[in-house]
Amino acid sequence: MLLQMLILVVGFVALIRGADLFVDGSAALAKNFKVPSLIIGLTIVALGTSAPELAVSTSAALQGSNEIALSNVVGSNIFNLLAVLGLCAVIHPVPVEAGILKRDFPVSIAVTALVLLASGGMRLFSGGLSEIGMEETAGTVGRLTGVALLVLFVVYIAVLIADAKKHPLQEEASENKPVLTCVLLIVSGLALIVIGGQAVVYSAKEIARAAGMTETLIGLTIVAVGTSLPELVTSFVAARKGETGLAVGNVVGSNIFNLMFILGISASIRPIAVNAASVYDLLLLIAVSLVAFAFSLSGKQIRRPEGLVMLALYAADVVFAVVR
Repeated sequence: MLLQMLILVVGFVALIRGADLFVDGSAALAKNFKVPSLIIGLTIVALGTSAPELAVSTSAALQGSNEIALSNVVGSNIFNLLAVLGLCAVIHPVPVEAGILKRDFPVSIAVTALVLLASGGMRLFSGGLSEIGMEETAGTVGRLTGVALLVLFVVYIAVLIADAKKHPLQEEASENKPVLTCVLLIVSGLALIVIGGQAVVYSAKEIARAAGMTETLIGLTIVAVGTSLPELVTSFVAARKGETGLAVGNVVGSNIFNLMFILGISASIRPIAVNAASVYDLLLLIAVSLVAFAFSLSGKQIRRPEGLVMLALYAADVVFAVVR
C-alpha cells in the first residue's frame, strides 16, 4: 500500500509538472507564429490545465477502468465548482463576467445533462435505477455519444475564437523562445503527462482493491482532487493576489473541456459502462452547477459566505461518497 501511495504521488507530480511544461512550450510556440494570447488561453492553456484529467481518463479507458474514466471527470468538475471556487471566494469575492453567465455556465449545465441522459438518466427518471445496486451497470456512454461530444467541443471552441477575434486585446511585447526550446518543452511535458497518467491509474486501482474501495469512489475523491491541482493552485495564487476576475471562467471552461473533450475521447476509445452511482453523481453535478450559477447571478459575484457554503457542500459530498 505504501509503495502504491508513493507511485500515486509521483504520478500526480509528473502530471502537474508535465502540464506546466506543455503550456509553456505550446504558448511560446504559438506566439512565435503570431497567435493572439487570448486564443492561446482559450485553447492551449485550457488543454494544459486539463491535461492531467485527459491523461488519467484516456489511460483508464484504454485499461478498461470505466469507473475511473467517468468518475475522474465528474469528481474533478464537482471539485472545481465547490472547492476551487469556494476557496477563492473565501479569500476574496469572485466577480463573474457577463459572457460566462450568458454562454459558458448554460453550456456546462446542458452538456452535463446530455451526458446524464446518454448514460442512464432515463432509467433514473423512470424509477428503474432504484432496482439495481450502486455498482451495477445503468447505461453506457457509447462511441456515438463520444463523437457527438467532440463535435460539440469543436463548435464551442470555434465560437470562443470568433468571439475573441471580435474583441481583440492589446498584445504585450515579449521575447520569444527559440522553436527548438518550445518543441523540447512540449515533448517533455507530454511525456511526463503520459507517464504520470499511467502511474495514477495503476496505483489508484491497486489502492482501491487493497482498501476495499470501489474505483468510482477513488476516482471521485483522490484521483479527481489530484488531477484538479493545476486549477486549484492557479486559482489560489490568483485569489491571494486579488486577481480573481478569471477564476469562474477558468473553472467553468475547464469543466466544459473535461465533459466534451476528455469524456468524448475516452468514450470514442472504448464505450464507458456507467454504474448507478455515477448516474447519481452526474445528477449531483448538475445540482452543484445550478448552485454555483445561482451564486454567480446574485450580484454578479460569489461572496465569502457563499464560498463557505460551497466548501461545506464539497465536504458533505465527500462524506456522502464514502458512506455510500
